[in-house]
Amino acid sequence: MAVRVGLAQLNLRLGDLDGNADMIMAAYDEAVALGADVVVFSELTVTGYPPEDLLLKPAFVEGASLALERIAQHTGSVPAVVGFPEDTGRTGPVRLWNSAAMCSDGAVRGVFRKHLLPNYAVFDEQRYFLPGTEAGPLLQIGGVQLGVSVCEDLWGPPRTADAAADDGGLPSVVGGEADTSPALAQVAMGAQLLVNLNGSPYRRGKQADREAVARTRASALGVPVVYVNQVGGQDELVFDGSSFVTDAGGNVVCRLPAFVEQVAVCDVAVAPSEHAAAAGSRGSTRAGPAGDGTSHSVLTPMLEPLDEVWQALVVATRDYVRKNGFTDVAVGLSGGIDSSAVAAIAADALGPAHVHGVSMPSRYSSEGSRTDAAQLAANLGIGFRTVSIEPAHAALAGMLDTHAGGTGAASEPADDPADAAAADLTDQNIQSRIRGVLLMALSNRHGWLVLTTGNKTETSVGYTTLYGDTAGAYAVIRDVPKLLVYELCEWRNRQGDGERIPQASLTKPPSAELRPDQRDDQSLPPYELLDPLVEAYVEGDLSAAEVVEAAGRHGADADLVHRVTRLVDIAEYKRRQSPPGPRITAKSFGKDRRMPITNFFR
Repeated sequence: MAVRVGLAQLNLRLGDLDGNADMIMAAYDEAVALGADVVVFSELTVTGYPPEDLLLKPAFVEGASLALERIAQHTGSVPAVVGFPEDTGRTGPVRLWNSAAMCSDGAVRGVFRKHLLPNYAVFDEQRYFLPGTEAGPLLQIGGVQLGVSVCEDLWGPPRTADAAADDGGLPSVVGGEADTSPALAQVAMGAQLLVNLNGSPYRRGKQADREAVARTRASALGVPVVYVNQVGGQDELVFDGSSFVTDAGGNVVCRLPAFVEQVAVCDVAVAPSEHAAAAGSRGSTRAGPAGDGTSHSVLTPMLEPLDEVWQALVVATRDYVRKNGFTDVAVGLSGGIDSSAVAAIAADALGPAHVHGVSMPSRYSSEGSRTDAAQLAANLGIGFRTVSIEPAHAALAGMLDTHAGGTGAASEPADDPADAAAADLTDQNIQSRIRGVLLMALSNRHGWLVLTTGNKTETSVGYTTLYGDTAGAYAVIRDVPKLLVYELCEWRNRQGDGERIPQASLTKPPSAELRPDQRDDQSLPPYELLDPLVEAYVEGDLSAAEVVEAAGRHGADADLVHRVTRLVDIAEYKRRQSPPGPRITAKSFGKDRRMPITNFFR
């Protein structure tokens, strides 16, 4: 037999309960028109994921319940499996279940409650939800029984090996320890097909991990697995969709495209079951691959690694801008690689007519950088204007020369080297802050949202100016290491629509150009050394001593490691005051990494 499963991979609007309900009903109708026997949605579909502390508001939970009622009333004989927050009726700070409603014939016919609540990385589910305890009910589709689960339930992280062994647990598909997934009990109850609702955010390489888990689960249990994920940007997170289906042997037989909203159907072969025959039926199943003799399965190839990251940044930027009510963005263009990458991403995300590049040269800006900024804007077809910061720079330097002992720009050089360094740094920061003021003024005047241009490496070590280049609403490449920025720009130039990033921006030594003849490598180690150190310390959570032990492979000595790790630690206050940006690595700054600002541990 085969079940035609509808996969609804939607770009939801978090908190738009009525709008999401309309979107869910439209997707349901589309899947039914394609002949679906069941339509599966993503985790917490009604609210969007993750709702965070909106779940603490009773009115929000009540509104979600009313929206689910509308959705259920809309359903006919074809069941829809929809995620929603369910009130347990209990008192206390944690009073909800993360649930999946099985709706058909105008009502909710059954509810599955998520068992395994992730509380790591970007997930805080134990703050809001209580774990479910029942593996059922199973969903009856004709002569086939479906087991329903939610996200982490498929992965089956262990309680403890001993506890799981006591109740017949099997080795987990992750970590080799005892399994706690409800999938085991569902198959024992007669489930012939497992459907899993997900709110799984993107990171590099995540899709391969998801499919490995599902393939292992399917082949171990001998049943197909349907995995449905949402798509789109939500603050610091971006969801790639990439929904897929495996057969009972663990082969991926259907995969929806990454970063694209889509409703599709997949014909899933299932083995007969005595349990299903005894349980009765709802809906219909097909005797062959498809009722009309044709295949309705889509198998989209996975994106290449750089394409995948670029699309993640494009979708995250587009949704952050548009979902927050903006149409246009402003980007400060220095002629360097970071601002070039952000402008190119924004142009792909919003269209060139909605991107406004602003060159803000100083007395230290090279002619090449000015030319590169203008060339970038011409290549991308975006708006471009030049506003010199010299009048403001001279005025502020003069004020500080009178009242604060000079900045190094308008006063005579200081005799004390330490005082001279402080004056030089003050002058550099003033230039950056003038640019931030100008961009925010243009934002106020024209209603543009300002995109900042700092990359992960420089954000890590504090090579940024607070209230200067951190001034803005969204940090597009905040989680992109410096060397990856170069790779992405080179990749974008190879896409067949002409050179986007000027070659000079790719080849010249990186420089903030805030003082004469300045280069990044005068203040920072080469990025070939710095990027691996930051990755080990920030993403790997190694101590400075552990980084030292591993750093020799990259040519870094102990003094350099301790310098870099100290810079990361003392820059926490800057990051806490900087705008959010999309997560693309295993650990980003923000809700993924929560370090104290006042911190004596080294």
